[in-house]
Amino acid sequence: MSTASTEKTLAYTADFHDEAPLVTGDLTFHDITEIVSVHTEKKTPLAWYGAFSLALSGLMIMIIMIAYLFWNGTGVWGLNNPVGWGYAIVNFVFWVGIGHAGTLISAILFLFRQQWRTGINRSAEAMTIFAVICALVFPGIHVGRIWAAYWMLPIPNQMDMWPQFKSPLLWDVFAVSTYFTVSLVFWYVGMIPDIATLRDRATSKIRRRVMGVLSMGWTGANRHWRNYEKAYLLLAALATPLVLSVHSVVSFDFAVSIVPGWHTTIFPPYFVAGAIFSGFAMVVTLAIVARHVYAVKNIVTIDHLEKMNIIILLTGSIVGFAYITEFFIAWYSGVQYEQYAFTNRMFGPYAWAYWTMMSCNLFFPQFFWIKKLRRSIPFMFVISILVNVGMWFERFVIVVSSLHRDYLPSSWDYYTPTIVDILTFVGTFGLFFTLYLLFLRFLPQVAMSEVKGVMPQADPHFYDHAGDGHVAEHSVEVSPENEQPN
Repeated sequence: MSTASTEKTLAYTADFHDEAPLVTGDLTFHDITEIVSVHTEKKTPLAWYGAFSLALSGLMIMIIMIAYLFWNGTGVWGLNNPVGWGYAIVNFVFWVGIGHAGTLISAILFLFRQQWRTGINRSAEAMTIFAVICALVFPGIHVGRIWAAYWMLPIPNQMDMWPQFKSPLLWDVFAVSTYFTVSLVFWYVGMIPDIATLRDRATSKIRRRVMGVLSMGWTGANRHWRNYEKAYLLLAALATPLVLSVHSVVSFDFAVSIVPGWHTTIFPPYFVAGAIFSGFAMVVTLAIVARHVYAVKNIVTIDHLEKMNIIILLTGSIVGFAYITEFFIAWYSGVQYEQYAFTNRMFGPYAWAYWTMMSCNLFFPQFFWIKKLRRSIPFMFVISILVNVGMWFERFVIVVSSLHRDYLPSSWDYYTPTIVDILTFVGTFGLFFTLYLLFLRFLPQVAMSEVKGVMPQADPHFYDHAGDGHVAEHSVEVSPENEQPN
């Protein structure tokens, strides 16, 4: 762009936006298309093969561990008499929590017209899909009877009824499956215009045909855009209550029991806040790596990351308040078993896990009150990883520390995971990153059409230099590469 055009862009942004521009670097629409599309079109880099091989190795480890579990039973896990739930439930709740940020960024922020979501929503939605897939691994295996996994499906059995419908674990299957389906459709519908762009740019016949099928005949006509925006809005409205309800249902696994440390009504909002907390931390982790590797620093700016850090600070404070509230509820109840459960968490055999949780989830995010640290890439990268470490330990503390001390001292025991537990959990990260790397390689990681829509050039009056409602001639520079075929 020319110097005059650059000055106009900056002036327009200053006049109509109080905040920093959502896209920096004086990019044009064509630049956005090139930056995002080129990574799906060029030859696959060697570093991607290295990362994919590592992730695939983790996935193979998970498959081997699950096969070993099926052959030998749940005795290969570290479960004992009081601790009947271990790593499987911990990991399930952890991954479901990770999968909350994507739909929140896309659906809720879209309904509230928060335009800063446009640079990060696509990769966050993909993260949601893949995290939920990782979570869905565990409901089928944790009971140890894989041949009865069909009980989780809404199909009648020989008694014409759904088995164990009173179990919250079955409620999880319904809630998480619904959430996964809606999130997948929401993600795919949002990608249709960008897939059509990749179709029009394709040079190979196979790629053009595949993208043509996936784009569902998109031409960019006014009717298509109208139907697209209507469908996207309806899906966002449908997904919004799911964001808040799914992790509430997951918390019922614990809240509907009478186990001290679980039986509390604070769990649903507490779990939702924790899910948003951990989900945004994972988005920050992935966004920092992606903007460095894929050169999208002008689209995913430091301001995007700062806003997410503010949400991490807010939700982390809510989670910390919930931790303190739990102790108050236990004290106020006057029930000695409830009081002992929380005292044992803080000073018992699993005190190391509790204080790790408190440090990572409550203390470390408070550094984001400082603007300089909140905008520091290395610092926020470390904090985002620590937050997810802390959230995993939160699930561990809730599940294990509440079970390992039963009502009778004769039923007390210490839970220690086996190598099978650990490798299965590590393997889920292999599954997650295998899917995420495939997404980065073949699909647009940034919503090009949405990013273009929040740029100053998208305003119909941007090129109205005279202010009389008439666009000046030759104000739009069209390059041959930017022209669309008839």
